[in-house]
Amino acid sequence: MIIAVDFDGTIVEHKYPEIGKEIPFAITTLKMLIEQQHRLILWTVRKGELLQEAVDWCKERGVEFYAVNKNFPEEEVETGGGYSKISAEIFIDDCNLGGVPDWGKIYHMINENLSWEELYNGSAKEQKLPKKKKRFLFW
Repeated sequence: MIIAVDFDGTIVEHKYPEIGKEIPFAITTLKMLIEQQHRLILWTVRKGELLQEAVDWCKERGVEFYAVNKNFPEEEVETGGGYSKISAEIFIDDCNLGGVPDWGKIYHMINENLSWEELYNGSAKEQKLPKKKKRFLFW
């Protein structure tokens, strides 16, 4: 699966142009997704040195993205300041309606292929316990 991930407010607390503290379990979750062969794209408004700082910050913690602000590593990006449209199956971004859920829920949603409704209502793939048979005592 191709997953586009924002940086500020999603992987780290929003302190732009500084780099905020890591949001709990962001790096751990991203590493697990990479290990499971998902292609992660860093998708951020950062440019130039600020972008490189974010990429280096992630790399120092063991997260290397498939691509940064583009669909493929070899893709040419316009230098005129515009952004290319990223093609991903999932976008993880703090600007989502309702914000970004915690990283445990994000991982569970991706790993179990759950929709938002299924995740939040708990209706998907619930294991129903078998009903206990009624036992009657006979005297």
